[in-house]
Amino acid sequence: MSALSTSGEVQVQEVGTTENHAIRRTVSKPRTGGARRVLSIDGGGLKGVMPASFLAEIEGSTGLRIVDHFDLVVGTSTGGIIALGIGLRLPCEAIVNFYRQHGPRVFGQAHGGWLRSELGSHWRWCRGLVTNKHSGEPLRKALEDVFGQRRLGESSARLVIPTWDSLQRLPRLFKTAHHPRFQIDYKVSAVDIAMATAAAPTYLPAYRLRGVEHVDGGIWANNPTTVAAVEAIATLGWHADDVTMLSLGCSDERLVVPSKLGRLRGAGLGSEMMLQAQSHAALWTTKVLLGGGTANHERLSRVDLVVERGFANMDDAKQMSQFEGLGRTQARDWLPRIQDKFLAGPKQAFVPCHSLPANRS
Repeated sequence: MSALSTSGEVQVQEVGTTENHAIRRTVSKPRTGGARRVLSIDGGGLKGVMPASFLAEIEGSTGLRIVDHFDLVVGTSTGGIIALGIGLRLPCEAIVNFYRQHGPRVFGQAHGGWLRSELGSHWRWCRGLVTNKHSGEPLRKALEDVFGQRRLGESSARLVIPTWDSLQRLPRLFKTAHHPRFQIDYKVSAVDIAMATAAAPTYLPAYRLRGVEHVDGGIWANNPTTVAAVEAIATLGWHADDVTMLSLGCSDERLVVPSKLGRLRGAGLGSEMMLQAQSHAALWTTKVLLGGGTANHERLSRVDLVVERGFANMDDAKQMSQFEGLGRTQARDWLPRIQDKFLAGPKQAFVPCHSLPANRS
C-alpha cells in the first residue's frame, strides 16, 4: 500500500492485477477538524459539459464521489443543473450523458444534415430578434427524464442555486434546509429549480414558479463564488480560514474592450463584457472574503480555460464534444493539485434542519 497524500488521509491500495497493469482504488479515511470544502460551478449553457466532464474524470480516476467530499455546492444556470445532479447523487458521468443526449434537442439541434442544421440556425436567429430563441419545453422534458419527481430536500449535500426575480428585480437563492430559517425551498422539485436557474434571457423563456417570474441566475451571479463564500461564512458560520473552494468555469473568452466603441460595434459586446466583469469581480471578492490577498490564493482554486472570442456560443451543440474533451484534459492536469485539498477524506455528514415526509407521494 503506497501513500498518495502527504497528509496520509488518501491512499492508493492495490486490489488486483491484469496481465500488464495493477488495479488500484482510492481509499479515503474520514476527515477531521473544522475544514470545509466548497464547490462552485459557473453558468454557460451547453459549455457546462466542460465542468461536468472535469468532475466525471475526477470521479473515474479516483473512485471517489464528488458529493461525498464537498460540504457546500453552489451552481448557477447550467452549473445549477450540475449541482442538483451532484446533490441527488447522480454519478458525474451520468450528468455528462445528460448533456450528450439532451443538449442538442434542448437547443433545437437534434437532427442531422448540413442543410437542416443551417436552416435551423437561421430560423433561431430570426426568432431571437423578437422572442426567446428556444422553447423551454424540451429542457423541462430532459430534466424530468433525469430528476423525475425528486425534490431539493433529497439532496445529500448543502446546495445553493441562484435565480433572478424579474418582476421584483431581486436576486433569489434556492437552498437546502441547511439552516433552521430555510423552511420552504427544500420542498420544491429539482426540475422546477433547474428550470428557474437556467432560464437565460433571449435564449429561454422566464420560468414562473410560485407566482414569481424567474430568469437565469447568471443575470447577477454567473460565477457564484461570492454567493458560495457568503453562504459559507455568513449563513453557515464557518470560519473563513477553514473554507477551501474549488471554482469551475465554462470558458473565459479573450475579450478586450476597444478604446473607441460605438453602439453598432458594441451591440454584441455588452452582455459578454458584463458576464466577464462579474466573473472576475466575483473571484476578486471571494479572495477577500476568504482572507488574504487578491492575487494567487491558496484556498481558492479556479479551473477555467481562456478561449478566443466566438469560439462557441452557449447553445452551440457542435462544440460540445470539444468542451467535454477540454474538461477531461483539465482534470488530468488539476488532479495532483487538488487531491489533498478536496479529496482527502469524506465530508462531515450533512443533516438538514427540515426533512421531507417519509411517505410523500
